Amino acid sequence: MELKSSTYKDLIAWQKSIALVTDVYSLTKKFPIDERYGLVSQLNKAVISVPSNIAEGWGRELSKNYLQFLRIARGSLMEVETMVLISKNLNFISEKEFIETQNKIEEVGKILQGLIKSINQKIRNLNVA
Repeated sequence: MELKSSTYKDLIAWQKSIALVTDVYSLTKKFPIDERYGLVSQLNKAVISVPSNIAEGWGRELSKNYLQFLRIARGSLMEVETMVLISKNLNFISEKEFIETQNKIEEVGKILQGLIKSINQKIRNLNVA
């Protein structure tokens, strides 16, 4: 990874999390109407938070603030994972939809963790130099 991508849109973590937003919104459209201000609202807010925090962190450049925003994105991703499981348990989504979404969440999580590790190492290297 370069010290800085030309834009946050070049980050695979951001691209995959944008795709996850689209998928989650498609799922929540099928939820019961009485969940509009409950689980649907919470799940949509959490999933939007993932790419939003990646983008905001990127704007902070190579700094501890960038890492903090990436960690917030990772936390939001764990919220999404939890609410997707709850959605399956409440039969709002099928087992197949759950597995597909869970796989995408895990992929974003691994990529995000790799980005966190990479940025952390670059910050350490800059502090040593």
